[in-house]
Amino acid sequence: MKKGIHPDNYRPVVFKDMSNGDMFLSRSTAKTTETVEFEGEEYPVVKLEISSSSHPFYTGKSKLVDTAGRVDKFMSRYAKSRK
Repeated sequence: MKKGIHPDNYRPVVFKDMSNGDMFLSRSTAKTTETVEFEGEEYPVVKLEISSSSHPFYTGKSKLVDTAGRVDKFMSRYAKSRK
């Protein structure tokens, strides 16, 4: 890479998927105060709600997230319109 094009705080950061606990190491400028041990080293950690290791598109597994019955409401409405 070219020298001098990245910010000073561009450093290795661990991204942790909170839905399944998977972690991966990348470089980022994301601000964080928490750290985690990863492969014997201490790194700053950024917590993610969903990543490619848990997203249905990448895993091939369909998972409906129900928020106050919205999925059921949609399914019942959709079933009526298909008739």
